[in-house]
Amino acid sequence: MITYRRFQFSRLSYCLIALFLTLHAIGAHYTYAEVPFGYWLKEVFALSRNPFDRMVHFAYGALLAYPFREWLVRLAKVEGVWSYYFPVSAILAQSALFEVIEAVVAVLVSPELGTLYLGTQGDEWDAQKDMAAALAGAVLAMSATWASSRFAIVRAIAGAR
Repeated sequence: MITYRRFQFSRLSYCLIALFLTLHAIGAHYTYAEVPFGYWLKEVFALSRNPFDRMVHFAYGALLAYPFREWLVRLAKVEGVWSYYFPVSAILAQSALFEVIEAVVAVLVSPELGTLYLGTQGDEWDAQKDMAAALAGAVLAMSATWASSRFAIVRAIAGAR
């Protein structure tokens, strides 16, 4: 891994990063709005659109918030509530930045095909929903991380008695 010599993430973080990159590669291969698994989900759950794009935005927050927190805690020595808040905030900020870059590229490259390129699938609120999905994933990941750390502390205290 590129980071291994300078910063060694935990195995869990490397697995989460690899899982996200796998989902991202699948989406890039088919284009997110055309992934066959998304069409299957659309049919099974009678959805109005292919949900794969939204799932990957959720996965962005859910899978990358933990490695980002690990990096903040170990390198920047961020502690307490801030170690849970900053990863969520960073995921939301990065998600917003990506949506803005996507929109600018679409307008510059082909204004007439912009919405097709963006893969909004007819949803004018697609960018906002994508950012909300990433936010929800990050909040879920940090909530689970916080809960598991509290559970470990409680177990350690109970075991010490």
